[in-house]
Amino acid sequence: MDFRQLVEEARTCRRFHENQPLAMENLEWLVDCARLSPCGRNAQELRFIIVAERNKCLELFSLTRWAGALKDWGGPHAGERPTAFIAVLMPEKGRELHYWDTGIACQTIQLAATSRGWGCCMIQSFDHQAVPALLEVPADMKVGLVLGLGVAKEKRVITHMPADGSFTYWRDNAGVHYVPKRSLDELIIGRF
Repeated sequence: MDFRQLVEEARTCRRFHENQPLAMENLEWLVDCARLSPCGRNAQELRFIIVAERNKCLELFSLTRWAGALKDWGGPHAGERPTAFIAVLMPEKGRELHYWDTGIACQTIQLAATSRGWGCCMIQSFDHQAVPALLEVPADMKVGLVLGLGVAKEKRVITHMPADGSFTYWRDNAGVHYVPKRSLDELIIGRF
């Protein structure tokens, strides 16, 4: 697959085939991809917690919030929930660089997941006290992002930005998820 096509298909996924769980070795492969990606100073200070056990996944799922722009949707229903999670940890006394490293690692995981037909949702809207307790996060670390993962069940499509400039994503009656993107000409503000 062409890399641009991979990026286009790597949209946030919020519905999964819950009856097709990802195996622990799949999750380890995703973390290995993140391990190999660039990071500031090559310090490699991020750590990862992999969650694949069903009951722990359900408990972690209950501590997350999904798709704030879809006001009439409370998140994935039973049968469409993630089958795995990866928590990305950074040092508690982190620097700005750790946030960038977290973004790089999470984007790498999302692209890797997409390359295998899996979906990924980067979640920052979670209970920041309960999640670290549930996952037994070391005291010197904090959860930067939680990634919900599984075999993708929904179709996600990039569309043109509407005339009103709204960047809010939406779903049609068939459940297709649309993500508006600005045009390339709108984003490039200088050419030298």
